[in-house]
Amino acid sequence: MTKYNYFPGCTLKTTGTDFEKSALKVSPKLGFELVELPRWHCCGTVAHLSSDNKMHSLGAIRTMIRVQETGDPKVVALCSICYNTLRRVNDRFNTDEQFRTATVQFMDEEEEYRGEVETIHYLDVIRDIGFDKVKDAVIRPLSGLKVAPYYGCLLLRPRQFSIDINPENPTIMEELVESLGAEVIDNPYKIECCGAYETVHNPDQVAGMTYDIIEGARRNGADTIVTSCPLCHFNLDSRQEILIKMKPNFKPMPILYFTELMELAMIKEKPSWEKHHIDPMPIVEKAFEEKLNK
Repeated sequence: MTKYNYFPGCTLKTTGTDFEKSALKVSPKLGFELVELPRWHCCGTVAHLSSDNKMHSLGAIRTMIRVQETGDPKVVALCSICYNTLRRVNDRFNTDEQFRTATVQFMDEEEEYRGEVETIHYLDVIRDIGFDKVKDAVIRPLSGLKVAPYYGCLLLRPRQFSIDINPENPTIMEELVESLGAEVIDNPYKIECCGAYETVHNPDQVAGMTYDIIEGARRNGADTIVTSCPLCHFNLDSRQEILIKMKPNFKPMPILYFTELMELAMIKEKPSWEKHHIDPMPIVEKAFEEKLNK
């Protein structure tokens, strides 16, 4: 079985545990294993653009040193933010001499980073394995589900770090959804921002953005939205509680991680997800009922 270095990041150990657990369940079904780094650091949450800000990139550098120490320069991230941050900090290390020199000098007690770590996303691994192999691993085709992929920002921006060839019209999650037997629903808001950290001090604004994204999917017939970003998941999921109070006619929609959708299709037992604000069980029941009716 192929083994990959795995960087979970902070959120997958707290509010995003369902994301990690589902990924660890389905990986062996596709012939690979995620091996968590024995020691890792917060990525810093976002790659800072200001040239005088170096401190917020040190966590990412330290984590890439941990990867370097394993002897395997490749590391898999599940979280879109972690993926984006590690890639952008590594690029800055290799292209900004002043940043590289200052970083190496500051971390003089660490093994010197060589700038050779390649961060890939879990979706990259699936694409390399092939969607035909995903189809072969499905024991419960999700033919009764209509699923709208949602990418948000950090899987696609900036362009040179996009997970997809066309960041304006990505298709990798659509291909995954199809390989699981579900129907892909297009959403005109699938690459729009969810509001990100505005959720901390302006939750009502984020609720409005959440409304647009969910209703865009609903108008096209979606039962659920799938995402790869814990922050997107939090905003789309939890801020529906505000919408329920603000808009009496609003109907909540379950928000899933793409790995949870994979778990529904590939794992025999019903899932026991714990970190959802909007109950995902109607989606679970629909998937199991469709299987029973075939």
